[in-house]
Amino acid sequence: MSLKNKLNRLKPHIKSGIEKPKAEPAKFEETPEIPFLDVWEQEQVSPFYFDGQYCLVREVSYPLGHQHGHYQFGDLLEAVSLWNKEQTKHPLSAVGHGPAELVFFDTETTGLGGGTGNTIFLLGHASISGDSVKLKQHILPNPGAEVALYQSFLMNADYRTLVTYNGKAFDWPQVKTRHTLVRDHVPKLPSYGHFDLYHAARRLWKHKIERMKLSIVEQEVLGLERKDDIPGFLAPMIYFDFLERKNPEGLLGVIKHNETDILSLLTLYTHLTFQILGRDSSQTPRETFEVGRWFSYLGESDKAKEAFTGLLDDGNEEEISAKHALAFEHKKHKEWQKAVSLWKESAAKGTKKQRKEACIELAKHFEHREKNLEFALKYCRIAEELQKEEKAATKRDMIFNQELEKRIQRISRKEFPGQAQNSPK
Repeated sequence: MSLKNKLNRLKPHIKSGIEKPKAEPAKFEETPEIPFLDVWEQEQVSPFYFDGQYCLVREVSYPLGHQHGHYQFGDLLEAVSLWNKEQTKHPLSAVGHGPAELVFFDTETTGLGGGTGNTIFLLGHASISGDSVKLKQHILPNPGAEVALYQSFLMNADYRTLVTYNGKAFDWPQVKTRHTLVRDHVPKLPSYGHFDLYHAARRLWKHKIERMKLSIVEQEVLGLERKDDIPGFLAPMIYFDFLERKNPEGLLGVIKHNETDILSLLTLYTHLTFQILGRDSSQTPRETFEVGRWFSYLGESDKAKEAFTGLLDDGNEEEISAKHALAFEHKKHKEWQKAVSLWKESAAKGTKKQRKEACIELAKHFEHREKNLEFALKYCRIAEELQKEEKAATKRDMIFNQELEKRIQRISRKEFPGQAQNSPK
């Protein structure tokens, strides 16, 4: 209801010193005419009216048996069940949630920058409901209809657990910014949990994918190739053309692009879950190694050791890297003999970086634990020679050189007391 109509309804209750005005009936505004409504309806789009405005809402559903890339949507049920069964602590863990509570969310905007000048013209989300996936998209027909847009988006929403692709950095902050402008007229934004799959994809596949666009991840990882897809960077131009001509022909392509993005989030979350929890039988050694590194970073040492141990003695290309990483997990638990055995292998066969790290760890061990100064100095010298082979002299290299020289001097003083302070060459 417009402000004018609200004031008209209040007039009968305003007291006057002369006479009490007669009550006037509320004036209802005519329903706005929607251009190309027949075209919209053919695409399962219907209007949503609110306070003299309207937005457009598209609703479609897919059966859980629908194939999207390598997975069916119903595989999400198994993914969520695995998290609840494993009880593993992880940023993507769905522990405590049912499949229907995950809301896969994406937006389309008039630009890639932040701030109030960037308008969201499409809010899309999908979730499991019963035996199907329900997808809903809220479309802004003109810049003055944001109240209706956010009312339709929030009136029956339960966005407690969002799943996005770079949504923490872009989509949801944009929603919060635009919501601020209409917050007095629409429901509050809910508090929410957030699974951002962009960062997970980077951790697992940055070694083989240079640009982590969702469409590229779909093709390289999920087995999905888009056909006749409108590139995301064209979306703002197409929307501005729609505002001018009102013909939805071009915008329908953007809506389909957004739909594919959202449905791919279901498949990507399922795939990431199966990778992280060891359910994917086709997982590559490098992917297993990256999962182990992630668990190590999270402090989940037992899960990290499990991943790294699975790569040992297979003769795969990640065997030495796994042994090197596993040594540090043993170090956390003070399992020194296991760690030393693995460091000796990586000191001999690892990459230059791994060899240097292993030599320093071995030098520490032999100096402080076994009191074998000869071996400690031996590994310092190996690290010193490896460092000399470095062509670039970065700040990190300078710090490494300084610390290594101090270590060599200290061990030399212990092994050769009374001699000159400079380490013998």
